[in-house]
Amino acid sequence: MSEEFKSVKEFAQSIYGKLSKRAQVVVDEIINNGVVTTEKLTQLGYEHPPRAVRDVRESGIPLKTIMVKSKTTNRRMASYAFGDVNSIQYFKSDGRRTFSKDFKRKLLIKQNSKCAICGMKFDENLLQIDHRIPYEYMGDPKSLSPDVHDFMLLCAECNRKKDQATKDGCSKNCFKTKDINIIRSCYWASPENYTHICMKPIRRTDLTWFGQDEVNSYDSLRKKALSKGQTVPDLIKDILRESED
Repeated sequence: MSEEFKSVKEFAQSIYGKLSKRAQVVVDEIINNGVVTTEKLTQLGYEHPPRAVRDVRESGIPLKTIMVKSKTTNRRMASYAFGDVNSIQYFKSDGRRTFSKDFKRKLLIKQNSKCAICGMKFDENLLQIDHRIPYEYMGDPKSLSPDVHDFMLLCAECNRKKDQATKDGCSKNCFKTKDINIIRSCYWASPENYTHICMKPIRRTDLTWFGQDEVNSYDSLRKKALSKGQTVPDLIKDILRESED
């Protein structure tokens, strides 16, 4: 899509047909009234207004948030309006890609039904397809069919960890370089083969003890660590260093 729009309104209207129903409601309200509040979206039947707003932003439409006071409850609430035309993210205009069962099956085989970060094995329905480079920053690859190398499976907990790490670290470091090689070589994009974590020389591993025998081993490690005034990770590092001597 060529970057020829003079206003965010024009851009929003041009991709209106591609938007989800709740995103269309947000856009309609802003076009007709200049803004839309979380209170108004709730009145329109949306129990989670921020999700409707997220749908709009994930389509590349910039929105600015203004905190206002409700005339009915006197409480502070969020009000949304179109943002800066220079902040339009054209690469998101086609919206999020939907994935077939066959594609998820390919990832399950590739990862042996394990989360790419913690390494734990999960049932298929407990693993989520994750963009290695977050959709928020890069959108979806424009190929006709998704490539398994651009995605990975994560459990819900690790997906939340990555989301927070992306906001707190990657967005302030890796993504600012706009260098795809640096972004891809970060732990949060390629946990199985990385060179840094948010541009810092850090290495990490997520260990899980599963089953009674392994739990007994962990409890033994924890007891030993406590007796030395250490954490379990510190004790493991000491054990590894001793094994290298």
